[in-house]
Amino acid sequence: MPYDSAATRARLLDAAYHEFSKWGLAGARVDRIAAAASANKQAIYAYFGSKENLFDAVLSDRLKVLADTVPYTPDDLPGYAGALFDALSATPDLLRLTRWRGLERDDATPGEIESHLEKAVALRTALNLPDDRTAIDILEIVVAISTTWSTMAPGLRAVGGKDPEQRKAAHRAMVVAAVAAICESVAGNGQ
Repeated sequence: MPYDSAATRARLLDAAYHEFSKWGLAGARVDRIAAAASANKQAIYAYFGSKENLFDAVLSDRLKVLADTVPYTPDDLPGYAGALFDALSATPDLLRLTRWRGLERDDATPGEIESHLEKAVALRTALNLPDDRTAIDILEIVVAISTTWSTMAPGLRAVGGKDPEQRKAAHRAMVVAAVAAICESVAGNGQ
Protein backbone atom coordinates (compact mmCIF):
# COMPACT_ATOMS: atom_id res chain seq x y z
CA MET A 1 0.00 0.00 0.00
CA PRO A 2 1.48 3.39 -0.95
CA TYR A 3 2.16 5.99 1.70
CA ASP A 4 -0.56 8.66 1.92
CA SER A 5 1.00 11.92 3.13
CA ALA A 6 -2.30 13.83 3.34
CA ALA A 7 -3.94 11.06 5.35
CA THR A 8 -1.01 10.95 7.79
CA ARG A 9 -1.14 14.71 8.26
CA ALA A 10 -4.92 14.57 8.85
CA ARG A 11 -4.52 11.75 11.40
CA LEU A 12 -1.83 13.73 13.21
CA LEU A 13 -4.04 16.82 13.36
CA ASP A 14 -6.96 14.79 14.69
CA ALA A 15 -4.89 12.97 17.31
CA ALA A 16 -3.20 16.21 18.35
CA TYR A 17 -6.58 17.92 18.70
CA HIS A 18 -7.68 15.37 21.27
CA GLU A 19 -4.31 15.36 23.05
CA PHE A 20 -4.02 19.16 23.24
CA SER A 21 -7.65 19.53 24.29
CA LYS A 22 -7.12 17.16 27.17
CA TRP A 23 -3.62 18.14 28.30
CA GLY A 24 -2.83 21.56 26.84
CA LEU A 25 0.40 22.38 25.07
CA ALA A 26 2.66 21.76 28.07
CA GLY A 27 1.04 18.47 29.09
CA ALA A 28 0.62 16.99 25.62
CA ARG A 29 3.10 14.33 24.57
CA VAL A 30 4.22 13.84 20.97
CA ASP A 31 4.65 10.09 21.55
CA ARG A 32 0.95 9.80 22.49
CA ILE A 33 -0.05 11.90 19.47
CA ALA A 34 2.06 9.76 17.15
CA ALA A 35 0.68 6.52 18.60
CA ALA A 36 -2.93 7.72 18.35
CA ALA A 37 -2.32 8.76 14.72
CA SER A 38 -0.61 5.46 13.84
CA ALA A 39 2.45 7.48 12.82
CA ASN A 40 5.91 8.06 14.17
CA LYS A 41 7.19 11.07 16.08
CA GLN A 42 9.43 12.05 13.18
CA ALA A 43 6.30 12.64 11.07
CA ILE A 44 5.18 15.32 13.53
CA TYR A 45 8.45 17.18 13.15
CA ALA A 46 8.54 16.63 9.38
CA TYR A 47 5.05 18.08 8.89
CA PHE A 48 4.94 20.71 11.61
CA GLY A 49 8.50 21.38 12.81
CA SER A 50 7.68 21.46 16.53
CA LYS A 51 5.02 20.64 19.07
CA GLU A 52 4.19 24.37 19.29
CA ASN A 53 3.68 24.59 15.53
CA LEU A 54 1.49 21.48 15.66
CA PHE A 55 -0.61 23.14 18.37
CA ASP A 56 -0.99 26.26 16.20
CA ALA A 57 -1.93 24.12 13.19
CA VAL A 58 -4.55 22.24 15.22
CA LEU A 59 -6.04 25.45 16.58
CA SER A 60 -6.11 27.08 13.15
CA ASP A 61 -7.68 23.98 11.59
CA ARG A 62 -10.41 23.71 14.22
CA LEU A 63 -11.20 27.42 14.18
CA LYS A 64 -11.67 27.19 10.40
CA VAL A 65 -14.13 24.35 10.98
CA LEU A 66 -15.93 26.50 13.56
CA ALA A 67 -16.03 29.47 11.15
CA ASP A 68 -17.55 27.22 8.47
CA THR A 69 -20.07 25.86 10.98
CA VAL A 70 -20.95 29.27 12.42
CA PRO A 71 -20.61 31.98 9.79
CA TYR A 72 -19.94 35.40 11.25
CA THR A 73 -23.03 37.59 10.89
CA PRO A 74 -22.28 41.09 12.19
CA ASP A 75 -25.71 42.28 11.07
CA ASP A 76 -27.31 39.59 13.30
CA LEU A 77 -25.02 39.46 16.30
CA PRO A 78 -27.61 37.81 18.60
CA GLY A 79 -28.11 35.04 16.01
CA TYR A 80 -24.35 34.63 15.70
CA ALA A 81 -24.01 34.38 19.49
CA GLY A 82 -26.72 31.71 19.66
CA ALA A 83 -25.13 29.71 16.86
CA LEU A 84 -21.72 30.02 18.51
CA PHE A 85 -23.22 28.81 21.81
CA ASP A 86 -24.70 25.80 19.99
CA ALA A 87 -21.49 24.93 18.17
CA LEU A 88 -19.27 25.23 21.23
CA SER A 89 -21.75 23.29 23.37
CA ALA A 90 -21.52 20.51 20.78
CA THR A 91 -17.70 20.58 20.70
CA PRO A 92 -16.41 21.03 24.26
CA ASP A 93 -12.94 19.89 23.16
CA LEU A 94 -12.61 22.98 20.97
CA LEU A 95 -13.55 25.23 23.85
CA ARG A 96 -10.99 23.50 26.07
CA LEU A 97 -8.37 23.88 23.34
CA THR A 98 -8.97 27.63 23.14
CA ARG A 99 -8.85 27.89 26.92
CA TRP A 100 -5.49 26.10 26.96
CA ARG A 101 -4.29 28.52 24.29
CA GLY A 102 -5.22 31.47 26.47
CA LEU A 103 -3.62 29.96 29.57
CA GLU A 104 -0.36 28.86 28.02
CA ARG A 105 0.42 31.44 25.36
CA ASP A 106 0.08 35.18 25.20
CA ASP A 107 0.92 35.70 21.56
CA ALA A 108 -1.44 35.92 18.62
CA THR A 109 -0.79 34.54 15.19
CA PRO A 110 -1.00 36.88 12.18
CA GLY A 111 -4.07 34.90 11.06
CA GLU A 112 -5.83 35.50 14.38
CA ILE A 113 -5.10 39.22 14.25
CA GLU A 114 -6.28 39.48 10.65
CA SER A 115 -9.47 37.54 11.43
CA HIS A 116 -10.32 39.74 14.41
CA LEU A 117 -9.67 42.93 12.46
CA GLU A 118 -11.83 41.76 9.56
CA LYS A 119 -14.64 40.95 11.97
CA ALA A 120 -14.20 44.29 13.74
CA VAL A 121 -14.46 46.25 10.49
CA ALA A 122 -17.61 44.36 9.53
CA LEU A 123 -19.12 44.90 13.00
CA ARG A 124 -18.17 48.58 13.02
CA THR A 125 -20.03 49.00 9.75
CA ALA A 126 -23.06 46.92 10.80
CA LEU A 127 -23.51 48.73 14.13
CA ASN A 128 -22.19 52.12 12.99
CA LEU A 129 -19.47 52.08 15.65
CA PRO A 130 -16.88 54.86 15.98
CA ASP A 131 -13.74 52.69 15.65
CA ASP A 132 -12.32 49.18 15.38
CA ARG A 133 -11.32 49.07 19.07
CA THR A 134 -14.96 49.44 20.14
CA ALA A 135 -15.95 46.77 17.63
CA ILE A 136 -13.29 44.38 18.92
CA ASP A 137 -14.45 44.99 22.50
CA ILE A 138 -18.05 44.20 21.57
CA LEU A 139 -17.00 41.13 19.60
CA GLU A 140 -14.98 39.78 22.54
CA ILE A 141 -17.89 40.40 24.92
CA VAL A 142 -20.19 38.50 22.56
CA VAL A 143 -17.76 35.56 22.44
CA ALA A 144 -17.45 35.62 26.25
CA ILE A 145 -21.22 35.63 26.68
CA SER A 146 -21.54 32.75 24.22
CA THR A 147 -19.08 30.62 26.19
CA THR A 148 -19.92 31.63 29.75
CA TRP A 149 -22.02 28.61 30.72
CA SER A 150 -19.26 26.24 29.70
CA THR A 151 -16.95 27.77 32.31
CA MET A 152 -19.40 27.59 35.19
CA ALA A 153 -19.14 24.94 37.85
CA PRO A 154 -21.42 22.00 36.95
CA GLY A 155 -23.44 22.56 40.12
CA LEU A 156 -24.22 26.13 39.07
CA ARG A 157 -25.14 25.02 35.56
CA ALA A 158 -27.68 22.66 37.12
CA VAL A 159 -29.55 25.49 38.85
CA GLY A 160 -32.89 26.01 37.19
CA GLY A 161 -34.04 22.47 36.58
CA LYS A 162 -32.97 18.90 36.16
CA ASP A 163 -33.55 18.48 32.43
CA PRO A 164 -30.23 19.29 30.72
CA GLU A 165 -31.85 20.11 27.37
CA GLN A 166 -34.23 22.61 28.98
CA ARG A 167 -31.34 24.21 30.87
CA LYS A 168 -29.31 24.41 27.66
CA ALA A 169 -32.22 26.02 25.82
CA ALA A 170 -32.67 28.53 28.66
CA HIS A 171 -28.94 29.35 28.64
CA ARG A 172 -29.00 29.80 24.86
CA ALA A 173 -32.02 32.10 25.11
CA MET A 174 -30.15 34.18 27.70
CA VAL A 175 -27.08 34.42 25.43
CA VAL A 176 -29.21 35.70 22.56
CA ALA A 177 -31.12 38.13 24.80
CA ALA A 178 -27.92 39.51 26.36
CA VAL A 179 -26.31 40.13 22.99
CA ALA A 180 -29.51 41.69 21.66
CA ALA A 181 -29.49 44.03 24.66
CA ILE A 182 -25.90 45.03 23.92
CA CYS A 183 -26.79 45.76 20.30
CA GLU A 184 -29.81 47.82 21.36
CA SER A 185 -27.73 49.72 23.89
CA VAL A 186 -25.06 50.52 21.32
CA ALA A 187 -27.69 51.62 18.82
CA GLY A 188 -29.44 53.68 21.50
CA ASN A 189 -26.23 55.50 22.37
CA GLY A 190 -25.78 56.62 18.80
CA GLN A 191 -22.43 54.80 18.54
